[in-house]
Amino acid sequence: MRKIRAGLIGIAAFLAAAAPQFAKAQDFPTRPVQIVVAFPPGGPTDFVGRIVADKMTQLLGQRVYVDNKPGANGTLGGADVAKSDPDGYSLFLTTSGAVTVSPHIMPKMPFDTFRDFTPVALVTTVHEVLVVSPQLGVKNVKELVALAKKKPGGLTFASTGVGSPPHLAQLLLDAAADVKFLHVPYRGAAPALTDLLGGQVQVVALDIPVVISQIQAGKLVAIGIAGDKRDAVLPDVPTLAEQGYPNTDASNWYALLAPAKTPPAVIAKLNKAVNDALNDPAVHDKLVKTGATPVGGTPEALGTFMKAQYDKWGRIIKENGIKAE
Repeated sequence: MRKIRAGLIGIAAFLAAAAPQFAKAQDFPTRPVQIVVAFPPGGPTDFVGRIVADKMTQLLGQRVYVDNKPGANGTLGGADVAKSDPDGYSLFLTTSGAVTVSPHIMPKMPFDTFRDFTPVALVTTVHEVLVVSPQLGVKNVKELVALAKKKPGGLTFASTGVGSPPHLAQLLLDAAADVKFLHVPYRGAAPALTDLLGGQVQVVALDIPVVISQIQAGKLVAIGIAGDKRDAVLPDVPTLAEQGYPNTDASNWYALLAPAKTPPAVIAKLNKAVNDALNDPAVHDKLVKTGATPVGGTPEALGTFMKAQYDKWGRIIKENGIKAE
């Protein structure tokens, strides 16, 4: 009887301690929620983040806003979120590069992908598209490769940072075509695109949402999709594999993460808000028309997906000898 009484007292003490946290989770959110986008304004991650944040604001009844914190291929902004209080008010909209690629190439990561974060939801997947200026005079990847072979290391290939999907697309093309481009890393898609349009660099692989308007306006020429299939927004643009360059799938994705130990009830509310936002017809259509495929799903599904991506890129990075510059 004494053991039973002690056990009941222990359970009561646990419930008493947990009650305030449970109440906070049930009331969440009571103030604005920050979504950290670790790239400059104007890039594809920023674009998707703002669309989803606006709808989440309506769904949660509190302002959900994007805070841009660029640097180190997304890891600096991620580190800020990882160190934040695990209360759901500071979230990380990450790309694949920041959490599944950089850990394999950076000598010292500011966070551990699986220890320091809790998955919320997979937001979108996006294809990388190779684009060039019309002045370069190439209409497909074979012509680009031929030009690059005439000028070994002379054609500049921009990216959003070492180890980013655009950089991986370049390295995979280098290997598949037996060619060498001069890599020029930028701190995000917007400055890379600006310099491409200005003629400072010759080619870049970027997420479709950030370049689709320039392609449609004729300011850039799309010459290949670095993905496993053609994209619905650019159905006439063949994949790199279709053009004779296999093993060049560098598809990107954006996922929402919270600091580790964020209460499950808060994660559940955030997950529902993301899924409801993506299922909203206006949000869904806006994303699809720009080349981003809405996904959604459970936190558990995102966790499994991230582990598979982490293993995939780890293997590819090791095979290609990719290291931080």
